[in-house]
Amino acid sequence: MARRDIWLVFNGRLWRVRGRLGGDGGQEVSYDFPDEASARSMVDRMMKTSAGTWRDLTEAVRQEANRRRSH
Repeated sequence: MARRDIWLVFNGRLWRVRGRLGGDGGQEVSYDFPDEASARSMVDRMMKTSAGTWRDLTEAVRQEANRRRSH
């Protein structure tokens, strides 16, 4: 089964949902939304249409960013 990644990012103005199939060199798509609710709805749709088990890595990414800032 191919790896699938989904990101939800806010740039201060727009919410962007990025999806990638196949790891680092895989095919990417992105969608911009004016509000968080619409963006999260897209994330939910993308997750529901993809087979497999999903892991939320938000906290792991946050901890790594904090660790890098403190060094």
